[in-house]
Amino acid sequence: TIPICIILTHNQIVTVNSFENPAIKKFLSTFQNRHPDKKNMMALKVFEKIVQNFMEHLKEINQRRNMLEQKLYSASRNEYLLQLMRIQKSLVYFVTALRSNEMLMMKMARTNFLGLTEEEKEILDDLIVDNSQALEMANIYTNILSSTLDAFASIIANNQNEVVKRLSVITIVLTFPVLIASLFGMNVPSGFEHSENAFYIVAALSLGIALIIGWFFLRKKIL
Repeated sequence: TIPICIILTHNQIVTVNSFENPAIKKFLSTFQNRHPDKKNMMALKVFEKIVQNFMEHLKEINQRRNMLEQKLYSASRNEYLLQLMRIQKSLVYFVTALRSNEMLMMKMARTNFLGLTEEEKEILDDLIVDNSQALEMANIYTNILSSTLDAFASIIANNQNEVVKRLSVITIVLTFPVLIASLFGMNVPSGFEHSENAFYIVAALSLGIALIIGWFFLRKKIL
């Protein structure tokens, strides 16, 4: 998505990049008939390789997104979510670059400041269509990824709420038996201090109350 400068002179075509551009490498390796007198056609071929490069990377991004989604289904790990966020950031750059390219090519078709021939105009029209398709793909993948991240965020929050709810219910269920055991365990007369079955009575009472509270929560479908 780094900008590329294309300079057309009378007998030369010059490309300027801040980094090595794979689209230019592909153009140099596949477009053998490089004639300086057909500089407009060469520039259009550079555009064609750039659009093809975008399409290839968009397909790769979609495959990686699907793979990460499948991994998240089995294990909700932060590592996978961070990778999806990086993909989302890449798609933002893709959408911005493709939209700029579309505006440039539409301006070229509207003003024809390069003096394109009819054949070159047809090629430019096809490039505009291909670029629009790539832009539509990038927008669709961005929307899908945003929806996926929102869905997983909701799932994670819901799972966390379920865990907190169950822990709260377990705490409530255990609170009353602990309270009863604490009352009868105090160093004051309770009426059972001389009974041989005092321990079993208190244990049975605590267990009974715990079962009643647990049954109540199960009936209310809280647990």
